[in-house]
Amino acid sequence: MIIQIFGKKNCNDSKKAERFFKERGIKIQFINLKEKAPSKGELKSICSKFPLEELIDTNSSEYKKRNLQYMVFDLEETLLENPILFKSPIGRFKNEITLGYEPEIWKKWIEK
Repeated sequence: MIIQIFGKKNCNDSKKAERFFKERGIKIQFINLKEKAPSKGELKSICSKFPLEELIDTNSSEYKKRNLQYMVFDLEETLLENPILFKSPIGRFKNEITLGYEPEIWKKWIEK
């Protein structure tokens, strides 16, 4: 069993997600959103569970620094070019996807 976590090293929820799985001896693949964006295919898979509007972190300093709250922009293109704007963590296991810290859902993944 390998869980994929898209997150940011300085994000508390990403750290908690990483710790949650490590404490249970579950291997994770951590993708640092500061270094690498999800592929278009991965983004399409994520969007099958969550609309694009829910994926962008409108509270992030990067969002505010770029003044995106005052602009009209292509969400998909902006997220792929600036993966730091994703809400995190995004968890993936098989066909299941979570957005944010979701330990109750992750416990169900482990039980499968």
